[in-house]
This record gives sequence, C-alpha cells and structure tokens, in this order.
Amino acid sequence: MTIDTKDLLNSILSNLARIDYVKPEDLPNIDLYMDQVTTFMDRQLAASKRFEEDKILTKTMINNYAKNDLLPPPQKKKYTKEHILTLIFIYYFKNILSISDIQAILNPVTEKYFGGSGQISLEDIYAEVFRLEKSEGSHLQKDIARKFQLSRETFGDVDEANREDMQMFAFICLLCFDVYVKKQLIENIIDSRVLTKPEEAAKKSKKAEEAAKKTRKAEEAAKKP
Repeated sequence: MTIDTKDLLNSILSNLARIDYVKPEDLPNIDLYMDQVTTFMDRQLAASKRFEEDKILTKTMINNYAKNDLLPPPQKKKYTKEHILTLIFIYYFKNILSISDIQAILNPVTEKYFGGSGQISLEDIYAEVFRLEKSEGSHLQKDIARKFQLSRETFGDVDEANREDMQMFAFICLLCFDVYVKKQLIENIIDSRVLTKPEEAAKKSKKAEEAAKKTRKAEEAAKKP
C-alpha cells in the first residue's frame, strides 16, 4: 500500500516536536538512590524509546559509567542532581559517540563544575544547553522538511511501483549523510583539543573500549524480555 507522503512528513515532524527533554525544573531537589535514578530517567525520557521494552538506564550502566570515570561516585549510595545531569548528557552522547569521545567531552566539564566548585554550576550549564536545543527545534524541522522534499525529486525515471521506495532510500541517505558529517566534525573538534599525552591517551582508549563493551552488553541484556 502506498504511503501518503504528506502524512509521513507530518508524522516525522510531529515526532520531532515531541522529543522529550528533562526540563531543568523537573530535576529532583533531593538526592536519590540508584533505583530512584533509573525510575526517574525511564519516566522522563520514555518518549525517546524505540521499543516499549527498552531501558533508558540500568544499574549496570550506572556502575560502568562510574568505574570508567564518566560519572563521579555517589555520596553514601545517593546520587545528586549533578549526577543525574551527567547521566542525561551521557545518554544523549552515547547514541553517536564512543565512550572515549564522551570522556574527552564530558570529563573536563565535570572536573571543573561538578560539586559547585566552578564559576558556574553544572545545573547552569544544562539550563543553557537546554535553552539552545529547544530553540533549535524549528530549524531542524525546516531542514528535515527540505531534505524530504529534495528526496521526492529523485528517481523520476524509475517506474511508479518502485519510485517511492527509492525516494525514501534517498531521504534516509540524506539524513545519514547529515549525521555522518556532524559526527566527523565532533570527532575533529575532540581530536584537536585533546592535550593528553599519547601513552595516557592509549590507556584511556583501551579502558574506554572495555567500558563500551560492558555497556553494550548491559543495554542488549536490558532489551531482552
């Protein structure tokens, strides 16, 4: 059955508009135990799940992040608002970046601002980034609509029975190319700013890869019924 392309585009843009963010005002003002942290994250980011049975965060993931220096250790088995903010950043980064790249981005921030020791707090940083991302939503919608329309202009010489599939393939390729270019840009920025000595970088990279394997296994296990 042929999909109504206008309805499809509207559905895509509608889903983009409904992307969940943890609003700064929704962050808990009390420290939480691990079970409470996973429950909070699962509830706040439920709309970002691909499948209902997916887990946003598990105890194993949290322990792996802490063991591999991505997340500062809890205080008397409790996690502060800053721990949760760090976990939110990790959640978004890990969808496109390696553990070692996340370390390169996030560790300098947590080292300076975790615990309120810096000029600004981690909560201030999150609020500022949250404001930027919310304002970017309308630009993303326009860009996706433009890419979709561009894909509809391809494969005009393909028979009608197969044209729509090929146009959808072109649309997916455009989106993937956009992600690929931006990922390359992020990696180049990281590499140009890394000041770690080569031997230290190698150790961190090996440790990060081990952490990534453990985290992937935990995520795969969490998806199983």
